[in-house]
Amino acid sequence: MIGLLRYRQIPYRIKWGTPEQILRQMDIEPPKPALLPTFVLDNENGEAQAICDSTPIIRRLEEDFSERSVLPTDPALAFIDYLLEDFADEWCTKYMFHYRWHPQADADNAGTLLPLGYNVSMPSDQHNQFKEYIASRQISRLYVVGSNETTAPIIDASYRRFLAAMEVHLSQQPYMLGHRPGAGDFALYGQLTQLVGFDPTPRAIAHQTSLRTVAWVDQMADLSGLEVEEAGWTSLEQQPESLRGLLAELGRMYVPALLANARALQAGEKNWQAEIDGALWSQLTFPYQVKCLNWIKQRYAKLSAEDRQRVDLALDGSGCEALFTRL
Repeated sequence: MIGLLRYRQIPYRIKWGTPEQILRQMDIEPPKPALLPTFVLDNENGEAQAICDSTPIIRRLEEDFSERSVLPTDPALAFIDYLLEDFADEWCTKYMFHYRWHPQADADNAGTLLPLGYNVSMPSDQHNQFKEYIASRQISRLYVVGSNETTAPIIDASYRRFLAAMEVHLSQQPYMLGHRPGAGDFALYGQLTQLVGFDPTPRAIAHQTSLRTVAWVDQMADLSGLEVEEAGWTSLEQQPESLRGLLAELGRMYVPALLANARALQAGEKNWQAEIDGALWSQLTFPYQVKCLNWIKQRYAKLSAEDRQRVDLALDGSGCEALFTRL
């Protein structure tokens, strides 16, 4: 979100800390749940209000600031951008959480550095306690995103395919949908800042698999000086074939997970299992991801018949078409 604010040249201030701690200091009611990123924006009555979840925050910023939009004006292209954004937010986060806490070396790295991110001058005794607490807590929650010994190789293979698709795509154009970044770019960038810049194992894989992605992450950090034009979007019909590589990974991994999760919630099941990429995947049922699926369907339904046809053609054969043909 910081990268997006810089690109859009929107003034901002940052307060570092937990949302609850910072908001109480500001006498502002924390959102429920209080997650990162948390933004403080004025509501319709001009009162400061805390909101979280990057997807609605991006849309709110589009309402408040018109210049340097990250949403394509072409509805069909905007739908593809939304799919990429949702994939980054809900599937690529599995890469990040898995690599951060599943390999021992990465868990030790994160456990050591994350407490210092709150207070670099933290006393050693307190740091050791904080490290043990945060590492044990997060490792114990790996099951929430479906990370375990069975799924570890599936997640790893998906990450490597994703990077390989990024390598090919970035050789064709500098951003996912042309020569200006969309919301999907910033969502992917957010996950990759950690995968490429913080955690040792996925960083090494990225350097082995896609140096273009490594360079892209560096460039995305500050695009405040990028000159943008409406023509910077590449039309859906003229997108390079490499875009299909990214959509294929979405259809291969994220779509079956979304559908299995929705079936489980519909049946009142707290957990779900499904065959994904030839292996059994099992994890908790997430009501929020059912909302994600419904939002995708709603956006698709709002497209004109002509734009739906264009989207269908773009998604044909990727596996993403299953989003609109079955539950």
